[in-house]
Amino acid sequence: MGLPALEAWAKDHGQAAFRGRQLHDWLYAKGARQLAEVSVLPKLFREQLSAQPPEGAFDWMGRSRELHRSIASDGTTKLLLGTRDGLSIETVGIPAEGRLTVCVSSQVGCSMACRFCATGKGGLQRSLAVHEIVDQVLSVREVMEQRPSHVVFMGMGEPLLNIEVVLAAIHCLCTDLGMAQRQITVSTVGVPRTLPRLAELALERLGRAQFTLAVSLHAPDQHLREELIPTAHAYPLEALLEDCRRYVAVTGRRVSFEYILLGGLNDQPRHAAALAQLLRGFQSHVNLIPYNPIAEEEFQRPMPAAVEGFRRALQERHVAVSVRASRGLDADAACGQLRRRLEGSLEPVPAR
Repeated sequence: MGLPALEAWAKDHGQAAFRGRQLHDWLYAKGARQLAEVSVLPKLFREQLSAQPPEGAFDWMGRSRELHRSIASDGTTKLLLGTRDGLSIETVGIPAEGRLTVCVSSQVGCSMACRFCATGKGGLQRSLAVHEIVDQVLSVREVMEQRPSHVVFMGMGEPLLNIEVVLAAIHCLCTDLGMAQRQITVSTVGVPRTLPRLAELALERLGRAQFTLAVSLHAPDQHLREELIPTAHAYPLEALLEDCRRYVAVTGRRVSFEYILLGGLNDQPRHAAALAQLLRGFQSHVNLIPYNPIAEEEFQRPMPAAVEGFRRALQERHVAVSVRASRGLDADAACGQLRRRLEGSLEPVPAR
C-alpha cells in the first residue's frame, strides 16, 4: 500500500489521515515488522487491529521471515525468506564500492527450466505478490544496514510471467522507497508476445519505461539456445529479437542482452562472431556472465582467457559489451542453490 492508500485505510478505520502517513514512514523508512513496533499509533488501535483477521501483526505488516543467511567472503549476502504459506524464496544483496544491488525473486520456483539454473530444477510453485517482492529489498536493507541503490529482477522466476505484479512492485520501489526507475533492471529469458505488452503496460502503469530490460540469450543460434533453454522452442530467436525491436520503438530504451558463458560450449570465438552478426544494427548492450556452477549439471566455468577473448571479439565487431564480475561463489550464489540445499527446512537457521 502506498501513501494515498494508507491514508484512506486509516480513515476507514476511524483514524485521522496523518496516521496513514505515520504508518507509511514506519513501513518503508523504518522497516517495521509488527504493528506493536509502530509506537506512534495509539495502543488501543494497535490492539484492535491485532485482534482482527488476518490474525496477527505478521499478516498486517506483510513481512517475510528470515530462514537462513549465507554471507560470502566478498560480502555478498543471500537470504532465504519464508512466506506466510510455508514456501521459501531467495534474495541477494551484492555490495560494491558506493552501491548495494538487491537481486529479487518474482516467483517461487520457475517454469522456464533453463538447464544451467538451479531454480528451474524444482519447477514453479506460484508467483509472488507485490509485498513479497518489496519485502526482499527491505530485508536486505535491514540485514546489510545499507540503503539499496539498485534492484535487479534476476532472482527466482520469470518476471514476465508475473508482469503486472512486477510493474506494481517497481511503482512501489520508486514511489515509496524513493528509487529511480533507471536503478532497476528486469531480466527475462523471453516469453512469447509479452515484450510489446510490457512496453505498453509500463507506459500505462508507470508513466514511462525507464527501467532496463535485460533479455537472456545465452546462445547465438536457435539450436544451441533450445539445448540450454528447453522452452525456447516455442519462441524462435528471430521472433524474440523482433519483439525486442518493438519494445525499443515503443519505449525509446535500448535493450541489454545477457549471455552466460559456459566453458567449451558457447564461449568460443565462432560463437562471439555469430552473436555479433545476430545483433547487428541493434541498439543494445551485451552483458557477459561467467557461469556459476550448480551441483545438478556438469557445465563448466569458462577459462578467463575465453571470457576475455569473447569480450574482445564482440568489441572488435562494434558491439557494446561488459563482463559481470562473479560474486558470492562461496555462498550458494547461483539462483536457487541455497533454496534447494535447504529445501524442506522452514525453521530459521543460524547465519553462517
